[in-house]
Amino acid sequence: MIDRLHYISQSSSELSHLEAIEQVLNAGGKWIQLRVKDQTEPEVLNLAKAANELCKKFAARLVINDFPDVSKAVFAHGLHLGLNDMNIIKARLITGNKIMIGGTANTFADIQKRVAEGADYIGLGPYRFTDTKQNLSPILGLKGYAEIMEQVKKSGIHLPIIAIGGITPEDLPELLKTGLYGVAVSGALTGKSDARERIKSMYAELEKHPVYHTLNP
Repeated sequence: MIDRLHYISQSSSELSHLEAIEQVLNAGGKWIQLRVKDQTEPEVLNLAKAANELCKKFAARLVINDFPDVSKAVFAHGLHLGLNDMNIIKARLITGNKIMIGGTANTFADIQKRVAEGADYIGLGPYRFTDTKQNLSPILGLKGYAEIMEQVKKSGIHLPIIAIGGITPEDLPELLKTGLYGVAVSGALTGKSDARERIKSMYAELEKHPVYHTLNP
């Protein structure tokens, strides 16, 4: 099952990716995406091995951003591909069918493309400006999500769609009214001393909203 709350790793001058991931796991995070954009594939592989061991310790699931060979090598639960990364069909030839693959989308056309490629879930965004990502796609805002999710429902698409991009716990009540399956956060949890309370409150809010999408195993 795809968790409804995703954490996307980020490092800072105070925290490494692994330290940030461990803090979120300690606070109750269950779905971790290792997103490293400034290191080589061998370096990412070493980080992924360590992150996977941490996730196993906490019975959490690890998703690797952008590196299909790494996700396969560490037996990660999943792989996430951005709009400018390898397409899902080609990545599936590398990973096989045992690894769940998610893809980023910014428009309804992107969602249709991801569905055609065989994505298991979609990360739709960004909601607002975020400095964790370069070359940011156009901001969607609440209105953008509402319009796209209406198109999703009318078209009969039943993939889990996750909101992403600058999301805070306070955004969830209105965002989830659009029919989104869940949310992905990064800065809202990284290095936060109250991360446990934030995660608990976000899960509580998610439970208030029925799931429109068909769940994948």
